[in-house]
Amino acid sequence: MKKVYSSAAEALDGLLHDNMLIAAGGFGLCGIPELLLNAIKDSGVKDLTFASNNAGVDDFGIGILLQTRQVKKMISSYVGENAEFMRQYLSGELELEFNPQGTLAERMRAAGHGIPGFYTRTGVGTVIADGKEVKEFNGEDYILEEGLFADLSIVKAWKADETGNAIFRKTARNFNPPAAMCGRICVMEVEEIVPTGSLDPDAIHLPGIYVHRIVQGTHEKRIEQRTVRQKETA
Repeated sequence: MKKVYSSAAEALDGLLHDNMLIAAGGFGLCGIPELLLNAIKDSGVKDLTFASNNAGVDDFGIGILLQTRQVKKMISSYVGENAEFMRQYLSGELELEFNPQGTLAERMRAAGHGIPGFYTRTGVGTVIADGKEVKEFNGEDYILEEGLFADLSIVKAWKADETGNAIFRKTARNFNPPAAMCGRICVMEVEEIVPTGSLDPDAIHLPGIYVHRIVQGTHEKRIEQRTVRQKETA
């Protein structure tokens, strides 16, 4: 089965439609599937729900889809650094479902393993627990969280072979593997595609069984918050 495609648009061909739920990998501006997000923007699909740790910044990441009003809801754990996100949410234009960061990652991972729900202490006694089932285990309350089953997963890897076995670098490993697992279809962009069999099996973070389509591309290396020392005077 062909997995490698020549462009992000080709890799997404036939997969996009209005009102779909998309799980997107990345952490801050690290490891976000920027090529696929641009292709989604160009496709014109709308009323999208994104499950992602964050929404990027105003002109990068999911932020570009907020600017074009293609997103109706975000399922996120961190929404800072994005003025347009804040404006749309406060004005009632954008629906927001807050998830604790670990809960969001586990909802994705659980779905990828076929687990429909799990109990967690995180959020007990807060607004996170509103409307959710509460159950007691060993004298402690836990809330039921559902697995997050997405229509489509879009992720970014550092290196992958032609079958989709992938390696993620450093912080990009936080959300990309669970996001890749939870989608009915997973499209992955990578910096480098290598021959099948050339990756050390012990180094693979995501098995290719989860990946359906792959595209290689050139990526921008952005720094979300640049912190430097002042130049020392002589």
